[in-house]
Amino acid sequence: MQKASIAHLRREYRNRGLTEKEAASNPFNLFEKWFQEALKARVLDANAMALTTVSPQGRPSARMVLLKGYDEKGFVFYTNYQSHKARDLARHPAASLLFFWPQLSRQVRIDGRVKRVPDWESDEYFQTRPRGSQLSAWASDQSRAIPDRGILEKRMRELEKKYRGQIVPRPPHWGGYRLSPETIEFWKGRPSRLHDRLVYLRKAGRWKRERLAP
Repeated sequence: MQKASIAHLRREYRNRGLTEKEAASNPFNLFEKWFQEALKARVLDANAMALTTVSPQGRPSARMVLLKGYDEKGFVFYTNYQSHKARDLARHPAASLLFFWPQLSRQVRIDGRVKRVPDWESDEYFQTRPRGSQLSAWASDQSRAIPDRGILEKRMRELEKKYRGQIVPRPPHWGGYRLSPETIEFWKGRPSRLHDRLVYLRKAGRWKRERLAP
């Protein structure tokens, strides 16, 4: 089988750059601006982010999750508390997030400490989910080996019958996490790979901004 060459795959970034004058002193203000611009540009799954955790053996593990809330306290996502990511966070409660918005030639990398959100916050969010998503949170033993897909579909049918005409409660094994950032880096693609990189570092409760070489 002939292998396709990928060495030549590249594109030149020609959008506007990122200057210190344009960047807010508070990284959350800049994130809000960029996130709203990603939504306006109709970036597909603009709230999708790569979440990287560290296993008990010290190995990094990455997967895509969805951002479901953010403010100056941090960035919130939801998952099964028995999943691989949750087990990693129980042992090593630090993680990294990465947003990539290719249409805008932008990415944001966020490092920080992670802890569960309060139960009431998970309860409130759970009731905003589509009913099918609520039921699947009960049906799936996330990250566990199963014999086939049929077992999931059977479990869903049982749950649909069980909760017919009722509010679906949040499973005790499912809820949210908040990553409280210690570092937030904004990357903007520029011509000839001389990209813009502005990083915000939290020191003694205050943010310090630096420019990094690309």
